[in-house]
Amino acid sequence: MRMEARGPLKPHPENPRYFADGSGRAVYLSGAHTWSNLKDMGPENPPPIFDYGAYLRFMGERGYNFMRLWTWDLTAFSYSSQLEHAWPFPWKRTGPGKALDGLPRFDLESLDPDYFERLRSRVSAAGARGIYVSVMLFEGHGLHASRPPWRWNGHPFHQCNNINGIDGNPRGEERGLLIHTLKLPEVTAIQEAYVRKVIDTVNDLENILYEICNEAGAYSTDWQYHFIRYIQSYEATKPSRHPVGMTFQYAGENSGTNRILFDSPADWISPNPEGGYRDDPPDVGGRKVILTDTDHLWGIGGDAAWAWKSFCRGLNPIFMDPYRQLKKVGSTDGEEYVWTSHLSDAHDLEPQWEPVRRALSRTLACARQMDLARCTPQSDLASSRYCLAEPGKSYLIFIPGGGPVEVDLAGAEGEMAVEWADPMTASRLAGGTVPGGSRETFHPPFEGDAVLWITKAGRESQ
Repeated sequence: MRMEARGPLKPHPENPRYFADGSGRAVYLSGAHTWSNLKDMGPENPPPIFDYGAYLRFMGERGYNFMRLWTWDLTAFSYSSQLEHAWPFPWKRTGPGKALDGLPRFDLESLDPDYFERLRSRVSAAGARGIYVSVMLFEGHGLHASRPPWRWNGHPFHQCNNINGIDGNPRGEERGLLIHTLKLPEVTAIQEAYVRKVIDTVNDLENILYEICNEAGAYSTDWQYHFIRYIQSYEATKPSRHPVGMTFQYAGENSGTNRILFDSPADWISPNPEGGYRDDPPDVGGRKVILTDTDHLWGIGGDAAWAWKSFCRGLNPIFMDPYRQLKKVGSTDGEEYVWTSHLSDAHDLEPQWEPVRRALSRTLACARQMDLARCTPQSDLASSRYCLAEPGKSYLIFIPGGGPVEVDLAGAEGEMAVEWADPMTASRLAGGTVPGGSRETFHPPFEGDAVLWITKAGRESQ
């Protein structure tokens, strides 16, 4: 069922594990994202245009209500022997002279209206399908992880790539990491002008969130905090305010911690694996809205059990989907990847990821039947320890691996309706009723992972 994206979102005042939309309804966010959903990417220069319409149909078929809209800061990059290109960019490529990728150099004082028109149209099209969009403003992974020399040679702030005399790497290092600090005021000023233009472009749209930067390391902390506050301050002068997020600062030995995320002024965060977010996701009591993202937990990974566990712990799980395939090829260090053509038909998608895709869809379907403002993780109420409940009225329980589960219904009165769901097949089976007021043991009617839904008799379940 498609739900209209009504916003702007803000942390829910009663249950800040979730956002509230413009009507005050608690919103569980879940969905997928892929690298080229804003910028085209591929070995050609410029690369072929990504089929965004097909991608939205893929999202809609699964009922997803969230995506990260990726940016990419490098014009050219490489994670293998194959050189890749990205297009378009926020600044016009006017020249005079050629950049290191062979195209005209950037004028960093001239923002390109075509780029921002694409940004707005893609956010608007997603909103028409009930999808909230996190607009990624900067990208840090390529800057430290792409193979040399393109991890820096492809950046618009390279002194050879712009006509403005901007040198984002005055030390001449292999990576231009200083651009994700506050040590180069002339660079920060250009970044601020770009951020203002993004906000001017999409501020009136309701289905917007912001993400400062994908996977820039701990060196970026002060810079990211600055831009979180900068957006909040600038939007305070605008008609609408939108949530701002900070995500895992992955950079190998220079990675940041989850504490940096929790201590930030961000409205939402995406953590790293520390604390159990892969296998036994924690309930952090609504300290931040948490979008737990497979991109920051595995890269490409996750499974159906992870999605259900995250849902039952009050998190908002999202999937880094290899919709546009990243193919591993032979190499001595096991780190060589090449991009293949993007995929536009559901039957072409890699089947090994269908279980997690289905799980996200089904947790969304459950969430839409629940009063999330009053539902909290209640691990002590079920022996499986994965229980999202409005005690006395509704209990959603995930049972990893199957087997019997004991549920404490002491807070419930009267008859409670029981329903089972197979998270792999979506089949549902009525389980009759049980009286509230005591502990009950339930036995799944099938093998493997199981979902148990117990509701006050007469109330709708999933």
